[in-house]
Amino acid sequence: MQVITPDQRYIVVRGRLWRAANPNLSPEVRARLVDELMNARREVKFASQANDEDRLAAARAAVNKAKVALGERGPVWWTDGAKDFNRHLVKNTPYADWFASVEDSQD
Repeated sequence: MQVITPDQRYIVVRGRLWRAANPNLSPEVRARLVDELMNARREVKFASQANDEDRLAAARAAVNKAKVALGERGPVWWTDGAKDFNRHLVKNTPYADWFASVEDSQD
């Protein structure tokens, strides 16, 4: 099950929080950055298949750059000072009760 937290900061995948893209990005900017991310991920695959370490490093850097621009990595995009729970198990965060109720409603 994959759901987004009520504050739109995270998606939950297999019980783990992953920072969501900044919802304040314009649709055009978001689409461009997602295209860049997908292209970079494809390049990671091709570089890996070719055993080209330099190409692979550049492709991974491009993935990271796109994810930072999207707000999925790097500084948080929210401004209220809330802690970043990226990659935490949801059960160990303030989202635990919310997620338990979501799981219960899915049964």
